[in-house]
Amino acid sequence: MDPDKQRIILHLDMDSFYASVEVNRNPSLRGKPVIVGPDPKQGSGRGVVLTCSYEARKFGIHSAMPVSTAFSLCPQALFVPPDFPAYLRASGEVMALLRSSGFRFQQVSIDEAFLDISAAGDYPSARVWAEGMKGLIRDRLGLTCSIGIAGCKLVAKIASDFKKPAGLTVVGPEEVQKFLAPLPVRKIPGVGGKSELALHELGIGTIGDLASYDPGKLVAKFGRSAIALHEAALGIDRREVEEHRETQSLSREVTFESDTSDPRVIIPTLDALVEDVFGSLEEENLSFRTITVKVRYQGFITRTRAKTLSHGSRNKETLKTTVSTLMREMLDERKIRLLGIRLSSLEKPVAGQMQLGF
Repeated sequence: MDPDKQRIILHLDMDSFYASVEVNRNPSLRGKPVIVGPDPKQGSGRGVVLTCSYEARKFGIHSAMPVSTAFSLCPQALFVPPDFPAYLRASGEVMALLRSSGFRFQQVSIDEAFLDISAAGDYPSARVWAEGMKGLIRDRLGLTCSIGIAGCKLVAKIASDFKKPAGLTVVGPEEVQKFLAPLPVRKIPGVGGKSELALHELGIGTIGDLASYDPGKLVAKFGRSAIALHEAALGIDRREVEEHRETQSLSREVTFESDTSDPRVIIPTLDALVEDVFGSLEEENLSFRTITVKVRYQGFITRTRAKTLSHGSRNKETLKTTVSTLMREMLDERKIRLLGIRLSSLEKPVAGQMQLGF
């Protein structure tokens, strides 16, 4: 990219995605407090809220809340069991629309993506394009999203959360500090509860406080990772929107809106990921040799397990069995935040080569 050309990054985040998909599938739910989660059994059920509609949030309901508590806050709420295959299908439709734009594209989760729309030319044109994409997603798919536009990925992501739902926030280069400064430091991606508490102990409550704090003292307190944290507060983020033009691997991930150890959530989610990634494998006429399962637990602790087959395979049962085996090796008492599957060592069949179903 021309170093003299301004960079314009867009972050799109679907609004209350799982609940919105359920409302779109069943319009009778529209305008009502909808909770995606297990049956509360009149207040005695187990499990947690995965997500909820904005109508439900008005009652103080939020993700990770026990469904029994949610029921007590809003007995008239409509509880819907999660259907991850449906959410993955809806996600695929959204991402296909974004890919078709021709801009550099990076999907980062089931309901989030970045686009480098620098080719739009300027920020007013970027706003017009974003409004058009919001309308396209709404009209074709019946779903709403919130968009942030800025000169880097970090600020664009923070901006997309600024006016939810159905928001559009544009932060021009000259507005970055004014936009970030009053926000709570927790708004910086990656700053969790423990980090927030440690920063509060230093008198740092807002992003502006962090930006003006002596970086040397931050490093002394938190180590060298504090350098990136201080740069984030200044709105500095050099990461590019990453697009892999040649298929070297296929992967799918789902981030739960609340951590869970419930097998009624984990197992169907894993099955849906297998179906989704295998569908892409067939579309691109590829075989795989290496299967990797990724699990992120509470506290952002991430583990992976992988297996490489002796030969390329295009067999779904082989994939499902291997994924199940790898997953069992990582299951313990900890709650899970993210599940992912990655297929690599991909190959296209040689012309005329017999395709065996193993």
